[in-house]
Amino acid sequence: MAWMLAGLMGTVAAQAQPDAPPADDGQWTMPARDHANTRYSGLDQVHTGNVAQLRLAWTFSTGVLRGHEAAPLVVGDTMYVVTPYPNILYALDLTRSGAMKWAYKPQPLSESQGVACCDVVNRGAAHDGGRIFFNTLDNHTVAVDARSGKELWKTRLGDIGRGETMTMAPLVVKGKVLVGNSGGELGVRGWITALDAASGRIAWRAYSTGPDRDVLIGPEFKPFYPQDRGPDLGVRTWPPDLWRIGGGTVWGWISYDPQLDLIFYGTSNPAPWNGDQRPGDNKWTASLFARRPDTGAAVWAYQWNPHDAHDYDGTNENVVVELQIKGQKRKVLLHPERNGFLYVHDAATGEVLSAEPFVFTNSIRRVDLETGRPEIVEEKKPRQGRTVRDICPSAPGGKDWQPSAFSPRTGWLYMAHNNLCMDFEATRANYVAGTPFLGAKVTQKAGPGGHRGAFTAWDPVAARPVWQIKENFPAWSGVVATAGDVVFYGTLDRWFRAVHARTGEVLWQHRVGSGIVGQPITYRGPDGKQYVAVLAGVGGWAGAIVAGNLDARDGTGALGMVAATRDLPEHTPQGGTLYVFALP
Repeated sequence: MAWMLAGLMGTVAAQAQPDAPPADDGQWTMPARDHANTRYSGLDQVHTGNVAQLRLAWTFSTGVLRGHEAAPLVVGDTMYVVTPYPNILYALDLTRSGAMKWAYKPQPLSESQGVACCDVVNRGAAHDGGRIFFNTLDNHTVAVDARSGKELWKTRLGDIGRGETMTMAPLVVKGKVLVGNSGGELGVRGWITALDAASGRIAWRAYSTGPDRDVLIGPEFKPFYPQDRGPDLGVRTWPPDLWRIGGGTVWGWISYDPQLDLIFYGTSNPAPWNGDQRPGDNKWTASLFARRPDTGAAVWAYQWNPHDAHDYDGTNENVVVELQIKGQKRKVLLHPERNGFLYVHDAATGEVLSAEPFVFTNSIRRVDLETGRPEIVEEKKPRQGRTVRDICPSAPGGKDWQPSAFSPRTGWLYMAHNNLCMDFEATRANYVAGTPFLGAKVTQKAGPGGHRGAFTAWDPVAARPVWQIKENFPAWSGVVATAGDVVFYGTLDRWFRAVHARTGEVLWQHRVGSGIVGQPITYRGPDGKQYVAVLAGVGGWAGAIVAGNLDARDGTGALGMVAATRDLPEHTPQGGTLYVFALP
């Protein structure tokens, strides 16, 4: 099932190992487990020698039948779970096999479901200072008392009338709750906002497009590449006023490094998808920002996809690690980008140290490390009035939002991702607030080899894959890596798998009730045992045909994903269940 690339084991792994992480407290207090977005657990009670003995310990039904993309949280003896719309927050007692302590129901506006792109998902909550923070689909950030479930504050940040929604998981840094908006497919102007954790008051907001004062670009801003320098690029690289409805939403992952005192995050695609309507680089969409968490001031930025014409969002995770790169120890960001390239950035400057494809790509030839710019294949660039066929990767990219995990034991990044291509017809788009602003007719299909997904171990020092498991469907779940050298992920056709981190051997699998698009975690229970948990409930973009009961005859449904997953209803029903596993 897994294939090995010879010569990459052993010596390469040894040189890739960074400093050992601190001892694991057994909790999981934020979606990525740490501010660096590693999704690595130091627990090793479950390991390669005994993982095959994992058994189901208990389950919990959420009562919701849409895409469950969240990671559960574990704080002390309590687990917290956030559902898709209607965004119910459950507190479960780990001393009583998940008995419900309380449920907080924010009652978001039902109309928000009608403007949500790609399912009514929620990617989880964060805990800090005795509070649970999460977002609702109708653009509220909420703080709830972790012990009682009492609402402490609730702040509205966006407007569903303009097409804005919120689906991302917050990150709490230095007393600030960091959140962003969704809706680039509806012409929403993207932003990241910091809220005071104690009061819910807005501390600062940085837009992704517009003049420097709105983007919070000032004297400290020093991008590495010349094309990212200059005044008001968020206006000058757009046709007049289109930046006001130009996308660049911030619905993905935020990471933080305390030594550099920088947060890192990416912005989404520009709007509309039809690039002919917006000549220019369209900054700062499909870009990476480094900012000060106290003020939001931008320190550097880099645009992965200038004038993105393929829907290659830049919102995927940036994993902060220290690695030996060409004999020098450097703090870097590992970023598997939608465009199919795995970027290694210098975290202090934004310099691209390497960028190699981790999937088949014919839309970009290479990334020029001197200029930082991708070399676009013109014949695979959509143009208005014609259909361009077999563009690889497709709009969800080589990897979409589904977050990877990094193991300091191997020095490798583990990714669940896609193997999809697309046919793309660009059409004229007209902007009407709160409605789709696309200008595209897309159908997606399996990529080379016929499989639609994969699970890959990637060596960021050697900049190449180590081993890979091919999956029938897009691999749309998050990943967790452990000190037991076991990596966990889930599949759309209902398998929850444990894989040997060094060889790619599938050591254990359990078939759950619905496809997995959630983020697995592992934790130490009150009884001292290690547990592994995951939410199952098919949905999101990849599972839209099932979650939304879409007609398989219309391949353009779900922005072309229906064409790629017509057979998914034969493999999974809808669902919404938390599964928790442990050794006997």
